[in-house]
Amino acid sequence: MSLPAPPHKRVTAADGPTVTEPALVRWLLIAIALTFLILFLALPLVAVFSQAFEKGMAVYVAALTEADTLSSIKLTLLTAAVAVPLNLFFGVSAAWAIAKFSFPGKNLLTTLIDLPFSVSPVISGLIYVLVFGLQGWLGPWLQEHDIKIVFAVPGIILATIFVTFPFIARELIPLMEAQGRDEEEAAMVLGATGLQTFFRVTLPNIKWGIMYGVILCNARAMGEFGAVSVISGHIRGMTNTVPLHVEILYNEYNFTAAFAVASLLAFLALITLVIKTIAEWKVRATLS
Repeated sequence: MSLPAPPHKRVTAADGPTVTEPALVRWLLIAIALTFLILFLALPLVAVFSQAFEKGMAVYVAALTEADTLSSIKLTLLTAAVAVPLNLFFGVSAAWAIAKFSFPGKNLLTTLIDLPFSVSPVISGLIYVLVFGLQGWLGPWLQEHDIKIVFAVPGIILATIFVTFPFIARELIPLMEAQGRDEEEAAMVLGATGLQTFFRVTLPNIKWGIMYGVILCNARAMGEFGAVSVISGHIRGMTNTVPLHVEILYNEYNFTAAFAVASLLAFLALITLVIKTIAEWKVRATLS
């Protein structure tokens, strides 16, 4: 008499993977990933810093304290100092509206937020030139009132705001949608006003998402090249940001100074990576 066949066991996610790749495949994939990281991340960073310090610390410091370099650093910091807070206000407002409310045009607003991701930065800079330039729609009126947008600091700030405004909103929208509206509705039922609900319930829940979006926005604002290059006019000492100044120094074959200034952006990238990792971990902890 044969024994009955054992009942079929249903495999679930809790049982773990039923099939694993061979060890050779896993090690090959890891080797490919490490090779790409070394070639496209580690080696460029090493090259930047080695070239920057090639002629010693004195030359490095002299390159960073040169008048045009200091001017480009100040302009870059000013641009970021204006663009990031404005994008923070817009990003939080847009994410709060999209994630917490239903209104006509919601899908259109979501689509428009993604617009800078689908448009080349060079094109966005050109658009501002066509609108605010001398031959643009508002150019004659601006010239008549002695208002300078193109080839001036306001144009650089406007172009930077345009290319960076999706970062904070795009980080907060999925986070706030995942959190739902239960806590806000409970606060409103208990008598909290809209602002009280935002500052005491919504904001604490999204603070790490805000930090994550802000550091990405700030890194892009300080490193933006395409849009700023079109609208700045490359006026040395006046409208050159750090990336534009690096290009000028390199084109003049002043390689040590170019890499010295570029190392500032490399430092920014490394700091951004560290803060981004911490904020990303905190965001995952918030959702779990």
